[in-house]
Amino acid sequence: MRAPGLAHILIAQLAARFPAGMYSLGILMHVRATQGSYTAAGLVLAAFSIGMAVAGPVVSRLLSRLGTFRVLTATLLISVTAFALLALLPLPLAGAMALAGLGGAAMPPVIPAVRTLYPQLAPQHLLTGLFSLDAALQEIIWIIGPVAITLLVGTLGSGPALLVVIGIQIVGGLLFILARRVRQLRIPPTTRRFGRVLANPSVLLMTVTSLLMIGAFAAMEAAIVASFGDGSVQAGGVLALSAVGSLMGGLAAGNRPISRWSLALRMLVVVAGFGLAAILSGFWGLALALFLAGFGIAPALAAVSSVIAGSVPFSDTAEAYGWIGTGQLLGASFGSALAGIAIDTGGGHAGILVAVAIAGSAALVALVFRDAQPDLRGGIVAVREG
Repeated sequence: MRAPGLAHILIAQLAARFPAGMYSLGILMHVRATQGSYTAAGLVLAAFSIGMAVAGPVVSRLLSRLGTFRVLTATLLISVTAFALLALLPLPLAGAMALAGLGGAAMPPVIPAVRTLYPQLAPQHLLTGLFSLDAALQEIIWIIGPVAITLLVGTLGSGPALLVVIGIQIVGGLLFILARRVRQLRIPPTTRRFGRVLANPSVLLMTVTSLLMIGAFAAMEAAIVASFGDGSVQAGGVLALSAVGSLMGGLAAGNRPISRWSLALRMLVVVAGFGLAAILSGFWGLALALFLAGFGIAPALAAVSSVIAGSVPFSDTAEAYGWIGTGQLLGASFGSALAGIAIDTGGGHAGILVAVAIAGSAALVALVFRDAQPDLRGGIVAVREG
């Protein structure tokens, strides 16, 4: 935190990313209120997620082609305009899906930008700790965001609540975009074809592992909601405690060096917690299990960021992080879908078993293909271009 400008960037990027914890639930409740069905709400949310997943690597790559300031400013303008029209206009389902897809596709690439910037802000031997702190702090978004949007919808209605989220996105986005170090960030254009970065074994492994990790989290979230019922305060409490565990785990693991075993071992902590959730029941049992699982979540996400920073040339890091984001979005979709099928068949407990299986798959993949990861125990060293 003593590095010049780092504290400012950490706060600014957290503010810029804060709407991520509010948009999905806010769109769900708004479309449910205006269209009259959860099916319509699900379709609009799917369009939102698909927009982000498809555009993520493309927009991230543009950071080096067009410049960080231009891309962040243009995407912020397009995104908030699309969401404002969604909140204000009486739309048919197709129109709502189109605007949600456009808004998702144009979400500013804050994560690729800031994680590309971090190596310029902190000494290389402290980057692992910085990525861990970043992953831990993002849990604040998921602790406060869903509660805040629920309260806003209950107080103001779904349309005005979305407008408040848009206001937060504008303020947070400008705080990040106008930060001096962000405006000065210059990413050299890559000479590789689009998607070529996936030929890097580390990037491909991190994309697949991220897909499975987030798929497991999404499945567990659906299972917890199903176990306690829609709108249950207990379900929100269990998930919040999981986020608190993740925050604590990220801070505790901060400066631990990243070896080829780190990601698998950290995912095993998640698997153990999820496995405990399959045995225990009730609020306190599931809260304890997910709190313990949380201790592996932020450290695992930090390991992914560290591996990318230590295995990809600077000009390719933004696109690489874009592919990680796409993998995570796809994982959230398929994890929720698999859990939903299981829940319809066997209830919330069946959804928890699906989450355990997906998390176990993530740990197994990270373990079997550990040689595709760089050994970063000596610190993150910049990768040469070419």
